Amino acid sequence: MAAQIFFIYDTHCPWSYAVTPLVNAVNQILPEVSINLWHCAYFSDADGDNFITKQQIGQVKDLSLVNFSPEYIKSLAQSKDSTVCANLMTWATAKTPRQALALLNALQTAHFNKGNELSEQTDLTDIVEEFKLSIPAKVLNKTKLTSDAQVQVQEVYALQEIIQTQAIPAILLAVDDELVLMNHNLYLQDTDAFVEAVKVELNKNS
Repeated sequence: MAAQIFFIYDTHCPWSYAVTPLVNAVNQILPEVSINLWHCAYFSDADGDNFITKQQIGQVKDLSLVNFSPEYIKSLAQSKDSTVCANLMTWATAKTPRQALALLNALQTAHFNKGNELSEQTDLTDIVEEFKLSIPAKVLNKTKLTSDAQVQVQEVYALQEIIQTQAIPAILLAVDDELVLMNHNLYLQDTDAFVEAVKVELNKNS
């Protein structure tokens, strides 16, 4: 039995931040389940009109286990741009997959807990050094998605057509030929219960 999690997310999406602990829990408790991280580049639209409201942040805090720093709350007046992170995470999942989930956690911590906008190459310097990454210059281009990132976005669109929703974040569990859209909203305050829900689906197909 081959089991995989597909996590469709954006590094700058607060709901994605709230769902990442569920993915972390599966990775820790069910190491036999492969984790696929698909950055959908939702916050990389060219119009630059990507704002998040305090009301949205309040909803995420009320329904999940994550917190947001005062620095991040102050930054809500600025439009969000995840282009560089989309490029970086797409590159990392292909070139250094064992580090990819830890890298995602580090990026989210920097953004939501430290108020780092992560929209410029210099914003990523400390994280790149921490993970000892040797990254091609094109990956850190803030003006456009790399060709690899564009391909991944198209793959996300194709998968969204299959599951009939464009909502992000999304967690899909693939067991052999079966694809299950997990209702992550039920588990934002209980990672153990989410792992048990994944186990139920695995047992159905064992």
